[in-house]
Amino acid sequence: MRAPYGSGPLAPAVLAVRGAALLLALVALAHTLVHGLAEPGLALVFGLLVAAGELVRRDAAAGEREPAPLAAAGALAYALLGDSAGRPTTHGALQVIAVVVAAQALAAVPRRARGRRTDADRAARRTLTVGFAAVCFQPLYASGQAERWFGDGPWFPLFPLTVLALAALCDAVLAALLARSAARADGPGALPPYGSLLVDEVRALAGIGTAIGATGVVTALGVAVAGPWAPAVLCGPLLLTQVSARRSTAVRTTCGQTMASLARATEIAGYTPPGHARRVAALATAVGRELGLTGPRLTVLEHAALMHDIGQLSLLDPVAGGATARLPAAEQRRIALLGGAVVRRTGAGPEVAAVVEQQADPYREQPLAARIVRTVNAYDDLCGESVGGPLRALEQLRLGTGHDHQPQVVEALGRVLARGGLAPAGAG
Repeated sequence: MRAPYGSGPLAPAVLAVRGAALLLALVALAHTLVHGLAEPGLALVFGLLVAAGELVRRDAAAGEREPAPLAAAGALAYALLGDSAGRPTTHGALQVIAVVVAAQALAAVPRRARGRRTDADRAARRTLTVGFAAVCFQPLYASGQAERWFGDGPWFPLFPLTVLALAALCDAVLAALLARSAARADGPGALPPYGSLLVDEVRALAGIGTAIGATGVVTALGVAVAGPWAPAVLCGPLLLTQVSARRSTAVRTTCGQTMASLARATEIAGYTPPGHARRVAALATAVGRELGLTGPRLTVLEHAALMHDIGQLSLLDPVAGGATARLPAAEQRRIALLGGAVVRRTGAGPEVAAVVEQQADPYREQPLAARIVRTVNAYDDLCGESVGGPLRALEQLRLGTGHDHQPQVVEALGRVLARGGLAPAGAG
């Protein structure tokens, strides 16, 4: 499983992001202290909005892009704020950053008092993203350049929308950079390509990212017309979305716990060796990253690897050592199909069930995730049979690349194991 960014030695990229955010925050706070707070009423409204969003946030689940959408939308709205009730504002970019940083720090105090974790990397990401948006918007607005480019009519909203798109891309770049650094904690060979992570982050913008951005722009435009009371009305739908997302996260957590329990059922019943499902899931995930899988595709692979042997519960007599790789092809497919039927009832999703069902097919007919599960499962089975250690197990897998195992998957497995010292899969 992925370690949090804050655990273990920090990667240079993480240090760079945190250092840049800290430097920007210090400059903004110092500037605001020296020059005073412009339009304190507006600063208080948006500061409270960001702090409230942080206070009602949930702890980030695996793969979750934004656990505090209300805070993110409020911060973006302040960065993109031009007029207030028809009068130009004068707060500037540095005050935006100072208010957002102060609000995040204020909200962190009660969270820490309740023993809740503070995610320094998400805070740094927000500081840099909001700072980027404010620096792009505020000087052009204050100088009148934006009005000369877009006019003071129906085309003016294109200006904050353009800045929003650039800020979203900036956030995606930072998120992919931090995710790649976090992947180093998953062990040798688990470093995904930056390009794949960036594509996943950009795709994720179509979900909650769109809702956050739209709410931020609409709130800024609403304040321009109606004044400081607009956020109380315009941010309501996003708050309801956050509550719904929290319930959805709880459902996914329950589903994950169900899969973990079912994966252990085959071990408790004596059908598979202890720890087999966890070893296959961990090694399959590392191989998936080696082959460029990220985001939801990697989650599907991990869940399918956990559940790959659940079909063995249909057998009257357990297979010796749980090594289904030694069974006839027809029997392997029957067990895989029964396993897929079980997975479909767990709520894991049709993608996970399809991988479990296809893990026994010839590799040319399988999706990549099923090829990985099949190869890693066979490797763990071979190591459990004491065929001569990892090198001998890999050699046997290479002999099966004509029909059973894709050569690229076997070689990726070899690279992952080599970086890990070729420790036997059955050990531990």
